[in-house]
Amino acid sequence: MPRIGLLSDTHGYLDPKVFLYFEDCDLILHAGDFGTIEVSDELARFKLLRGVYGNIDGKDLRLVHPKDQQFEVEGFKIWMTHIGGYPGNYPPGIKKELDLFKPDIFICGHSHILKIISDKSRNNMLCINPGAAGIHGFHFVKTIVKFDLEKRKIENMKVIEMGKRA
Repeated sequence: MPRIGLLSDTHGYLDPKVFLYFEDCDLILHAGDFGTIEVSDELARFKLLRGVYGNIDGKDLRLVHPKDQQFEVEGFKIWMTHIGGYPGNYPPGIKKELDLFKPDIFICGHSHILKIISDKSRNNMLCINPGAAGIHGFHFVKTIVKFDLEKRKIENMKVIEMGKRA
């Protein structure tokens, strides 16, 4: 049963609480806007990391992390990208890819708005935006998400608030 830790939009700041909250995780997913390569490196030293680059990430991060990742964990097809939208408001290129790949879980960041919602028009695909874990942006509270994947079930979904942005 893999336990997943999900975050996005660190913008160069990695809250030390992330290491506490993700201590029991098997895999960390970062949905872009790392901000610095050091954030990526710290997470990768801590746990297995999969990430995508975001619109603020430079060449160094783009050499390490792709724009999109499509992969499987515990039988779940997962697609992660930085700018992805949400049900009823996907950019045109995203709609086409969703129709081709047909993920069970769609993960994005960018908006700094925590959102966990099912897309009923796409076989109840779960869409997750973990909000923002960094201190830059318009969000008020730093958020991350944690969940388990086991036998085609998503279990123990938790939204974790790590305090005020700054």
